[in-house]
Amino acid sequence: MTDIKRTALPSYTEVVIIGAGLGGLNMGIQLQKHGQNDYLILEKGHDVGGTWRDNSYPGCACDVQSHLYSYSFTDKSDWSKRYAPWHEIQDYILSTTEEYNLRPHIRFGLEVNSAVYNEQTARWRVGTSDGQCVECRFFVVATGPLHHPQIPNIPGLDTFQGKVMHSARWDHDYDLTGKRVASIGTGGSAIQYVPEIAPQVAHMDVYQRSAAWVIPRDERPYSKATKWVFKTFPSLRRLYRGRLYLTNEMRVWPIFHPSLAAIGGWLAKQFIRWQVKDPVTRQKLTPDYTLGCKRILISNKWYPTFNRDNVDLITDGIQEIRAHSIVDSQGVEREVDTIILGTGFIVDPRGYMNQFDLRGLGGRRLLDDWQDGAESYLGNTIHGYPNLFQLVGPNAGLGHNSILFMIEAQVHYILQCMAQVKKRNVDALCVKEHAQREFNREIQERIKNSVWSTGCRSWYQQSDGKNFALWPYSTWAFYRRNQTVIAHHYDWQSAQAESAQDVTPIEMQQTTRKRKAS
Repeated sequence: MTDIKRTALPSYTEVVIIGAGLGGLNMGIQLQKHGQNDYLILEKGHDVGGTWRDNSYPGCACDVQSHLYSYSFTDKSDWSKRYAPWHEIQDYILSTTEEYNLRPHIRFGLEVNSAVYNEQTARWRVGTSDGQCVECRFFVVATGPLHHPQIPNIPGLDTFQGKVMHSARWDHDYDLTGKRVASIGTGGSAIQYVPEIAPQVAHMDVYQRSAAWVIPRDERPYSKATKWVFKTFPSLRRLYRGRLYLTNEMRVWPIFHPSLAAIGGWLAKQFIRWQVKDPVTRQKLTPDYTLGCKRILISNKWYPTFNRDNVDLITDGIQEIRAHSIVDSQGVEREVDTIILGTGFIVDPRGYMNQFDLRGLGGRRLLDDWQDGAESYLGNTIHGYPNLFQLVGPNAGLGHNSILFMIEAQVHYILQCMAQVKKRNVDALCVKEHAQREFNREIQERIKNSVWSTGCRSWYQQSDGKNFALWPYSTWAFYRRNQTVIAHHYDWQSAQAESAQDVTPIEMQQTTRKRKAS
């Protein structure tokens, strides 16, 4: 663990990045590679890593292959196995941070709670929870969607007298041996930790709201010989990485052709039939929606766990939680010592950004603009917010390949935007309303014909069913569209003041008050 340094923020830096996860670090690395060293990364946690710093539950690992879930510009050849565990990914992030000497640019323990754009100076004023402020020209939001745990609103949860923990806040000092455990949720985290802890607990009740599609995991270690080949011949490692990319990319076709997904669903059902002995349990574990409508999970251990005598699958729902027990919707009460919440994260930006006061042109507020749903242009820029960029923004997520591929494409695009601002001798760019509107119309039309619109509910959607999370094309299409900035899709703006440097903070406040008064 890194000690949190309380170094005061400078009054100005060219670029401010929020988040020291894989996205924010990539942004910093590429800025340096392009000769821009005047930037800061503000991180609310105690160290780099983001998701891989916070998630350390038993069995935590990536569901994208190691050699693909890494930066394209690094040559890590010694991944231990095909799917890396969390600590190996975190070690990779730590070593990459040191390799590129990023720490002098990072301020830990600072949560950004406000960002206000000043039209007079064409600068963002970014505020942190400890009362500090820093101004910048370019503002990059790289917080990602997987960092605010979703705590279910179950009656009585706050009255439980035993141990309660979320999978993303695992207490490793708490001994589960011999405990009666209730695991709530059967998503990506639960299918990893449940099989790991089942052998050590006295009994486990797994509460399932809806079954997940779980397919086999091609898990195997890399031999010393393989690691040697990858290290000695980097081109072979890159060729292998390319093969993994293409293999994953082929999974995009069932997304757009539900009939193909139905074939995959039939095969997945045979996998369940083969692995689960009890027919009643087998039926409960079989999804009633099309494969791919929700996130597809991979595991070789999930289904066999339900063959254990000390594991029960409960699908009746939870009525209430009492001091030492859980009561299901049928009135059956089960005593437990520990409750583990495998309930995922708040992924709708309107949820995880609700404490973030972000204001753009004319004082407009992002959460107001997103009242009917989060939207952006290419997942990168937002109308009304000049020089604001977002990594893994609305509809830039994935259901079939490595998100790092998407992040690298976005970082390239952001660098192009910054270069264009300087080349045109202006202060800012802002995506036009019609460009953003047409982009989102295209995206939602495409989603209508995909497997994501076959009737199921998932975290990909907001309450009214709109899919705000996923990119509905191939990743290669995303890469191509992020290669070039289409100039006529943007307004190119200059600061209203003759010289940003000549405007004092007091004058900025006076201008803001006048604007509000008018």
